Amino acid sequence: MELNVVLLGAPGAGKGTQAERIVAAFGLPHISTGEILRAAVAAGTQLGKEAQQFMQAGKLVPDDVVVGIIRERLAEPDAAAGFLLDGFPRTIQQAEALDAMLAAAGRSLTHVVVLEVPPEELVERLSGRRMCSKCGKGYHVKFDPPAKEGVCDACGAELYQRADDNEQTVRNRLVVYGEQTQPLVDYYATKGLVNTVHGGGRMPNEVWVDVKLALSAMA
Repeated sequence: MELNVVLLGAPGAGKGTQAERIVAAFGLPHISTGEILRAAVAAGTQLGKEAQQFMQAGKLVPDDVVVGIIRERLAEPDAAAGFLLDGFPRTIQQAEALDAMLAAAGRSLTHVVVLEVPPEELVERLSGRRMCSKCGKGYHVKFDPPAKEGVCDACGAELYQRADDNEQTVRNRLVVYGEQTQPLVDYYATKGLVNTVHGGGRMPNEVWVDVKLALSAMA
């Protein structure tokens, strides 16, 4: 049976970590919207050229272009036995388009995994991140601090906070995420596809146990 998975979670919920483990454990291609858009642009495909025009203008790539690129990616051989979608769909319209394209190919989603973390914990996770200004090494003021405050252990350069990691920006991002994603979760819940995994106050290994169980139970 195919394992066709959509992974949802707010910024800072640990999607990247769990996606890596899902890919390794189940042998699925990790299809990240951002990555395949960049790949299509780099490859110079027709849809990639269209996407590039919007990206260079600082605009959102329209649904029809994103859906077309997703359709092309899902038709590649490595996605024939299953896939992990990350970053798509983001709206009900995109979800309906995904359902339609899969149905046309005689396929359907099998799982929607939602990583749920309390908002205050997400704010703490994201606003505490720091990056090295020289080598790019990442730290966290609480969970993974450098030996000397504000200084990179690896190269001694100054650490900085990314503009989109300041607390107010983080809170705004979470509000936007909630407004966009809750209708999507409700949409998939009516189809009986949603598995909610609680990621708050837990180590990635603990979260992974529940993610793997959710995927194995329904597979």
